[in-house]
Order: sequence, then structure tokens, then C-alpha cells
Amino acid sequence: MNPQSNHPTVPLYVGYVLKRYPRFSETFVVNEILAHEREGLKIDIFALGPVEETHFQDGISQVRAPVTRYNNKQHKPEAVWQLVQTAFQELPDFAQKLAEADCNVHELAQSINVALQVKERGINHLHAHFGTQATTVARQAAIFAGITYTFTAHAKDIYFQYEQPVELDKKMRDSAAAVTVSDYNLAYLREQYGEDAAKAVRIYNGMDLRKFPYSEFGSRERHILAVGRLVLKKGFDVLLDALALLKKQNVPLRCTLVGGGLLEEELAAQIEALGIGDMVTMVGPMPQPYIIDMMKHANMVVAPCVISEDGDRDGLPTVLLESMALGTPVISTQVAGIPELVSDGLTGLCVPERNPQALADAMKRLLDDHDLCRTFSRNGRELIEREYDEDRNAAQLRRLFEQAVAGHTQGARS
Repeated sequence: MNPQSNHPTVPLYVGYVLKRYPRFSETFVVNEILAHEREGLKIDIFALGPVEETHFQDGISQVRAPVTRYNNKQHKPEAVWQLVQTAFQELPDFAQKLAEADCNVHELAQSINVALQVKERGINHLHAHFGTQATTVARQAAIFAGITYTFTAHAKDIYFQYEQPVELDKKMRDSAAAVTVSDYNLAYLREQYGEDAAKAVRIYNGMDLRKFPYSEFGSRERHILAVGRLVLKKGFDVLLDALALLKKQNVPLRCTLVGGGLLEEELAAQIEALGIGDMVTMVGPMPQPYIIDMMKHANMVVAPCVISEDGDRDGLPTVLLESMALGTPVISTQVAGIPELVSDGLTGLCVPERNPQALADAMKRLLDDHDLCRTFSRNGRELIEREYDEDRNAAQLRRLFEQAVAGHTQGARS
């Protein structure tokens, strides 16, 4: 579908506002941009902070959108003042809009920079991922430039208790639409924010199914794979406790933990303390093609997610989507929107969070029952094709962009 077909007089040109780009853990952003570009949507990317990682998804090289990078901190008052002076000259009604601006000086400078580029390039809509800094800047830049914006709220930006309020109510109210990635999130936003969440919609994160060809589950090595950042909400400490229980039962298996993060030393110490170093290998971050190959041959992928003490939690881990698309059975937990994807006994096993015994029992069940694995393999792929196809889901998002621009254009004309 041509994203411009419904409104040929208003060519769609979208600026993506992201805190950092690229980020190894944000595969969904790359998937989304690539899906848009396959349909001819013109996109520019605005990155608000420096790249911090050393490993990236292979899909990054396929993105055609140019990237404009900004400093995340402003250290020269004279540079900010010069930027403001330029905005007075270039942006309509800037004085009034500046007086009403609601952000810190760093976000203000980024908002002005983005707004100036929007006007210069002819961008007519902004979309941000995560309802924190990126949406703060997208909202203010859209106001300065006189265009519309939307944003996608994922998980931490919804549930984490930040020192400074995220102000999702204001951001949802002012946006053309607020997207979130699960029905669980949507229900929470509507319950917490009432009428301010009236324009919130659910669009699942999708994936390019051509990169994840299905293989029916056959006889596989007793290999358990876990992939993710080594942070509290991933629950990998619970996985290690569960593996220790299986070792006490003399259950033969090996487990590979892929990823890097703040808890690397702590988890390594836990492996040593539990005496499971002979069955668990930590390999650090790996390129996506290697992870996909490991998924294809693993007995299962386990994502033992938890809600951390500060409220942070996973929305719908991409690793589960990828594994189910490939036909590898999954085990996860009853956290946030995960049960929408991992329906217990139908598309996988979904156990209570922070319950090593339940997790151990689930892993042993899949290690021993290949008929059940084959059932989960087929059902999981069917669900992914039905609900998580990136091309279909990105088309829904483009319709929101189109409606926003068309409505704004119509309002300006009337």
C-alpha cells in the first residue's frame, strides 16, 4: 500500500525522534522504520544522545533514513541564545510558544533544533519512541514547527517511578495519537489517565517474518537459551535459581545466557555460588544472526521477566516474538502484556514471576515432552503471523500519521 495514497496532496514525511539511535536492545524501532521504508515512506531520524553500544542489529545497515545527532547536554549558554535568536526569525509565533514551553534547557535546545529542521526539510509529522525525553522533545518541536506528533509508549516509560514526572497525561492529550504495545498497557493508561488517554491505541511491535523462517520443531539438543540485557526486570537471577533446582534433580541440560549489562558480575557470582558453572555459559552480547541461529537449534527460549521494585517491567520482549516466529517453544512469566503473546498451554508456558520452582518445572516439561514442543511451535508461529507481522502493523501506524497530517491540514484550511 502506498502510504500517501489516501491523501495525495499531502505527501507524508515523518521525523522519528529517538533518545539514542541505534540501540542494540531496540530491534523494534529498526523493524518499524524498515517496514515504512519498504512502502516508500520518507523518514528522517533525530537522535538526542550519543551512541553507547558496540553491538548493533544487522538491520541497521538497511535503513536508508538519514540520521541527525544532537548533544544531549548544552554547555555553552551563548550557543543556546544564538539558537533562540534563529528560532525567533524562522519559526512562526515563536515568542508565544517559547513562553509556554515546558521542558528543561537541554530539551528546549533539542526541540528548537528539530523544529528548525522540520521547517527546512518540509517534514509534516513527528513520531517518538518512549514517552520520556524523546516525546518531550517531539511534542515541543511539533508545537514550535506547527505540525502534529504521535508517540509509542512501551513499558518503563509507563510504569517506572522517575524522579521527575513523565507527564504522560499531557503528552497523550496533545498528541494526534498515543500508541502502546499491548492491551495490558492500553487498559492501564485508560484506567490511570481517563479522558487524557482517549486517543491511545494498541499496535503490537512487529517483526519482519522474512528474516525469521519457520522450522517445525524436531528432535533438538537439551539446550535452554535466554537472551536480553542483564538488568533486574529480565529476571535472569530467577532463571539461575531454577537451573540450580534442576541440577539437584540431575536433569541433563545446558543453558546459554546472551547479553550484557549492569548485572554481569552479579550473575556470574551467582552462577559460581550455585555451582552451576558446568551447565550455564554467559557469552555477552551477540549479533542478531548468531542469536537467530542459536534460537533455531535450542530446545526452548526462556524469558523469566519480573516487575522490579521501582516498577520497571518488560512490555513484550522481542526475543519471544523472534523465537515463536522461528518455531522454537518459549517460557515466560505473567508480567505486563506477556500473557497476550505467551498463552499458557497454547502458545507456550507462562508461569508466575519470581517462582524458581514453577520455572524449573516448566523447563523440565519442555525438555521431556517434544509433542508439546511441536504444538507450541505451530501455535506460536500462527499467532505471530496473525498479530505481529511488521508490515501489517506498520501500515496501521502510517494510517495514524496520515490521519494526523490530513486533519491538521484540513484544520489549517478551514
